[in-house]
Amino acid sequence: MPNVSTLLEGAAGRHPDRPAVRYGEQRLTYAALDERASRFGSALLARGLRPGDAVALFAKNRAEYVVAMFGAFKAGLTIVPVNAKLAGAELEVILRDSAARALVYDAGSAETAAQAVAAAPVEVVVRTGDAFEALLAEGDPSMASADVGDDAVAWLFYTSGTTGRPKGAELTHRNLLAMTWLELCDICDFRADDIVLHVAPLSHGSGLYMLGAIARAAENLIYDRASFDPADVIGLIERERVTVIGFLAPTMIVMLLDADPDATLPSVRRAVYGGAPISRTHAERMVERFGTRFVQIYGQGETPMTITFLDLAAESAVDAEVLSSAGIPHPGVEVRLLGPDDQLVEDGREGEICVRGDTVMRGYRGNPGATAETLRGGWLHTGDIGRFDDAGRLLLLDRSKDVIISGGTNIYPREVEEALMKHPAVAEVVVFGEPDELWGESVTAVVVAGPGEPPSERDLIWFCKEHLASFKKPKRVMFVEQLPRNATGKVLRGAIKDRLRAAVGEAGS
Repeated sequence: MPNVSTLLEGAAGRHPDRPAVRYGEQRLTYAALDERASRFGSALLARGLRPGDAVALFAKNRAEYVVAMFGAFKAGLTIVPVNAKLAGAELEVILRDSAARALVYDAGSAETAAQAVAAAPVEVVVRTGDAFEALLAEGDPSMASADVGDDAVAWLFYTSGTTGRPKGAELTHRNLLAMTWLELCDICDFRADDIVLHVAPLSHGSGLYMLGAIARAAENLIYDRASFDPADVIGLIERERVTVIGFLAPTMIVMLLDADPDATLPSVRRAVYGGAPISRTHAERMVERFGTRFVQIYGQGETPMTITFLDLAAESAVDAEVLSSAGIPHPGVEVRLLGPDDQLVEDGREGEICVRGDTVMRGYRGNPGATAETLRGGWLHTGDIGRFDDAGRLLLLDRSKDVIISGGTNIYPREVEEALMKHPAVAEVVVFGEPDELWGESVTAVVVAGPGEPPSERDLIWFCKEHLASFKKPKRVMFVEQLPRNATGKVLRGAIKDRLRAAVGEAGS
């Protein structure tokens, strides 16, 4: 099975002097990127790591991230890209579950990384900057890509389940290469003269879709600001004449639309968006301003970026029905809608979206029970509910797993509930998502207070910040005397949402 890193080796062989990565003042040609990747991978092997071992990447977007990613691939190691916003306890869980033997972190993550490593020892810990350069100096600049087996894991993608316990989706070299071919065929035909802007985290969609850009020797411009500034991004696109935007969450599109009413981004020929549903209102604004250059993807960590796609430029008419859909399945990716009995539903009926193909994960690391349940019958059961329209487009109707998607990032109710339950004044809590015009969804907690002095909304929100990444904290906390339950004692989440909507409606009337 070809190693994913051969995409970089091929580009470096054809275009050694072309710019590969640009981050602030740092410039790497394809030859330099390939050499540094070889040094990184070989240095880790020299320090005792073996093919298949996990290397955690806990840093914001930067040039070293790309070097470490391809260096690990070259050495036959498995990368574990971790959301740089996670708290120390969350990072610790991932380090333990993945059995990571190496960790790369940046200055902004130093305190969190130290907290996690103290509880989950990692053998090789490297900070970007001087320590990273010292590690590269130990490596072999000419190391070629390692041979990998059909089931060799390249990328371990952590996605929490409804139980709140994170699960590592094992993505093989075969999975990533299959994803890349579909990306090049259906999403963006990258060219060697493209300038590809990466503003979303490389730990998620932007890093995955960088593989196609590298394969075609495009220039990858990595946004070097601490956070997404829409006016600054527009200025950067115009100055650098960016031709492709690697990945955008719908929230970022809304910010771009609101930042400058006159900006049309004429140099951009393709922009990819996904990670969360976009409202039809915002989609209509997007098309009115930017035309049909944007393409939407629907996927999940277990089958990265590749369930369906909506190429607006390929539609004969971009109307409300088209903009409400998630597009059509990729060629070679089978998508079926199955009922509760795992039987195919009738045409036009809704069912659970299930997927089969070369992009589907090998399984969850160290979790055979969850693997068997999710991949039962040879199909990936996504937990999402949908139906197909008459044109064969997939319509997403609901998420049976209760996941909250805020700003394109998954937040799982159970982990927020568990954090709140650590507060001594909280007796019970239910967390769910509410529609949010900007973020798609925001986190709301409904709390039953225990005996004694009741907590305030502000207290509980700040309490969450001490135990979770800040973006997971509730935006709103509401207090009730008791939670509705069915006859077996199960909390009725739907009834809570209905009561809340009714209360909001009465307050606004």
